[in-house]
Amino acid sequence: MNVNTYIPLFVILSSFVPALIIFRLPQKRHTLRTFLNLFGIFMTLFFVLWMFIGVYHNQEYLFRLPLLPNLDFSLKAGALALFFTGLSSILWFITTIYAIGYLEGSAHSSRFFGFFSLCITATIGVALSANLITFLIFYEILTLSAYPLIIHRGTEESRIAGNKYLFYTIAGGALLLLGVVWLYVLTETLEFTPKGFVYTIVQEHHFASMMIFTLFIAGFGVKAALFPLHGWLPLAMVAPAPVSALLHAVAVVKAGAFGIIRVVYEVYGIEIVTLLHLMTPLAVIASITIIYGSLRALFQDNLKRRLAFSTVSQVSYIILGVAIAGPVAAMGGIVHLVHQGVMKITLFMGAGNFAETLGVHYISQMNGIGKRMPLTMVAFSIGALGMIGIPPIAGFITKWYLGFGALDSGEEWVLFILAGSSLLNAAYFLPILYRAWFLSPPQSWPDEQIFSKTETKLSLLLPPLITAFFSLIFGLFVATPWSPLSWVQLIIEREFY
Repeated sequence: MNVNTYIPLFVILSSFVPALIIFRLPQKRHTLRTFLNLFGIFMTLFFVLWMFIGVYHNQEYLFRLPLLPNLDFSLKAGALALFFTGLSSILWFITTIYAIGYLEGSAHSSRFFGFFSLCITATIGVALSANLITFLIFYEILTLSAYPLIIHRGTEESRIAGNKYLFYTIAGGALLLLGVVWLYVLTETLEFTPKGFVYTIVQEHHFASMMIFTLFIAGFGVKAALFPLHGWLPLAMVAPAPVSALLHAVAVVKAGAFGIIRVVYEVYGIEIVTLLHLMTPLAVIASITIIYGSLRALFQDNLKRRLAFSTVSQVSYIILGVAIAGPVAAMGGIVHLVHQGVMKITLFMGAGNFAETLGVHYISQMNGIGKRMPLTMVAFSIGALGMIGIPPIAGFITKWYLGFGALDSGEEWVLFILAGSSLLNAAYFLPILYRAWFLSPPQSWPDEQIFSKTETKLSLLLPPLITAFFSLIFGLFVATPWSPLSWVQLIIEREFY
């Protein structure tokens, strides 16, 4: 028996099995629930590291289980799949530590952490899927498992947000299902293939190929928050801060962007998408979303809503990098999966700390907050400056490669989008930093909690400091062999170009 065959399945089970057990735990079993969470995470990280080493040395990890005639439930760990798997598993660990400090002891903890683990199971399943049918299964599991997290508080506002989330994402899933079935009827295969497999039908079914691509982009665009399919995302910010971090940096939004990457590169292939003249429309939609999200963020006083519209803008950098259709731009877009993840999770955990410790939910309440919570605000500042594109933080690397990639591909107009976006990023982040660091704090905060002699709970403080540190070192040490950019270069060379 080849053990490598089952490693992708073990990765899925290492979060799925603890989730099933956690669902059955009584509320008072805090210690066991924490142990199961951490045990699942460490098992996942162990298997993911195993596969990283193996894939680097060209080993294959492929698990197949017959599902339908000529269709398998199939998991495969390639370089791209592991890139997203690594992001999901590491940030799952950090977010879980944060969630334990933020929510453990509150009502329905077992339900929350069960669905939390199930979300990660689905996200890793999306990453490791070897074909579109497996991808679709996990993608819809992710849709359903995120819903209870969004409505966790049980308020009317959260239920409205959850219902809108379901309406958008189920409609997107229906479009995906239609596209998958249509493509399978024409090609008789759904296997992800380096440089795509649609070339076999594109001459005979030119219009159908274009329509299927449109269905895929619309379906994945709902979770990726492409304009005008983004409406669910700002409303979902009524969820607790760990859920916001999960939605924006680890799971739902990234799954949509990752789906678009796989469609462009491993279903259609760059040459076919270019031949069908679909790259420019995709780049235009991504660019509109980038500017639109930034403009909407400017006018939000609620901190989490401003961060939500920032996500609408920032995730489309990934899609823009793919749509420019050149290896340099692709590196900038794909690496932003990680760069945006570590920066945005830092920002949401910082916002959660302000809300949990001081009752601060609005930017207008943040005067002098850097003096009361300096470490949290340092982490938040690093994330914000990275989003603007200030060197040497990771966000600068993304924009540098996108800019050079645009020039390399003859798409100079993209530079104006990047410049305008950076200016807008500065316009909605710098006033927050000015308020926090340079204005005088109020005599009292809206709902100040005294946890200890430190500024907040250690379990709430350490996670954003760690992810802020990642945001820095991914920019400072971008040329090292272990940086995310180096692994993206491996993906580009082996799988796409």
